[in-house]
Amino acid sequence: MPAINTAIVARDSFSHIARRENWAQKEAGVVVVFCIVFVVGCGLVGLWISKCIAKRRAQKATVH
Repeated sequence: MPAINTAIVARDSFSHIARRENWAQKEAGVVVVFCIVFVVGCGLVGLWISKCIAKRRAQKATVH
């Protein structure tokens, strides 16, 4: 069984990591769409929570 030279493995791994390209910089439009979808989603979740809280307050007001 041949011995594994860890120096070669480490060098190959580092060269693979070092030459990565910046995907977000190349695909700026996709990142903008992700941000817009995230903001709209947060708004919808906030609206849903607000409605749930308002519904609970209305039920508490009718009970007491």
